[in-house]
Amino acid sequence: MKIAFYAPMKPPDHPVASGDRTFARAILAALRALGHEVEVVSRFRSWCRDPGEQTALAQTAEAERRAVRGRLETAPPDLWLTYHLYHKAPDWLGPEISTDLGIPYVVIEASFAEKQRSGPWRAGAAAAEAALAKASMVAAIQSEDLAGLRKIVPQERLTHLAPFMELGPFLRVESGRDPGPLRLLAVGMMRAGSKASTYQALAKALTAWVEADWTLTAVGDGPERSTLEPLFPEDKRRFIGAVAPDAMPALYAAADIFVWPALKEPLGFVFLEAMASGLPIIGGRGGGVPDLVQDGVNGFLVEPQEPRNVAAALSRLADPGLRARMGAAGRLIAAEKHSLEAGMTGLSSLIARAGATTRETA
Repeated sequence: MKIAFYAPMKPPDHPVASGDRTFARAILAALRALGHEVEVVSRFRSWCRDPGEQTALAQTAEAERRAVRGRLETAPPDLWLTYHLYHKAPDWLGPEISTDLGIPYVVIEASFAEKQRSGPWRAGAAAAEAALAKASMVAAIQSEDLAGLRKIVPQERLTHLAPFMELGPFLRVESGRDPGPLRLLAVGMMRAGSKASTYQALAKALTAWVEADWTLTAVGDGPERSTLEPLFPEDKRRFIGAVAPDAMPALYAAADIFVWPALKEPLGFVFLEAMASGLPIIGGRGGGVPDLVQDGVNGFLVEPQEPRNVAAALSRLADPGLRARMGAAGRLIAAEKHSLEAGMTGLSSLIARAGATTRETA
């Protein structure tokens, strides 16, 4: 099958690493592994920080839409797939082009919030809602997004797709953990907003965890590093900056606990990497984290703004037996539900349902 792929929030070859880029690349890899011919048909980015920019972006999108449609008309794809659609990153290309070419329009990772209909992002919200109305199938990645989507997408056209990625390098890694202080690992960019708030919450929790001997390795960099690093004791912290992807498995292998009490974490692929590496997880109770961390099974979900709650979870994971059991459970969950092979199965089902839905409505 020929598939036209488009990511309005961030193209898969964007230079800045992120969860969006990771998942876009995983989707492309899974589709190609299934034998599909996939083309990234546009790098046009509709995402913006300021809602006032959306009018100009919509006008730019008109020219891009004409150009893409013109290229595709000579040899049309069999399906259009848009990845990550919401009010700040609407799809002004796919719905109309799909209609013109008479092909299914599929959306992976979408969200809808009714309040955006009348807020400053109302233009983007209206465009996103219109796109979802035309979709043959919509796949939510975060379970918490399903409630909002059910308000505008019929149940037969809505499904859940578990996040996935290539986990082989993490599943194969051998543990390199030695006796000594508990080695904690945190991975996150050091920028203002939810990332900085998560580091601040972690610092407060470790201050409250007075009975333990620990060290923290923090992976990531950004403009807030100079203010965040001093929040942690100098003799216990190791801030190593950004790390190449192929160096990450060794860092997970050397850790005892992955701790990231995330505030508003949408979809953290670092959680999947840690799970596949056999680490127990401490994560925030919200966003996409509960889709990955089963509380009491492969880690603990905590309230990030309650330091003693985070510290209590850390204290429980001081037990090496519990760490081993939870780490093994996480590795099994990652392999069975979130591997590239699991993603291939989910995508095959999604594409089949999209074709069936399109035939029924034709």
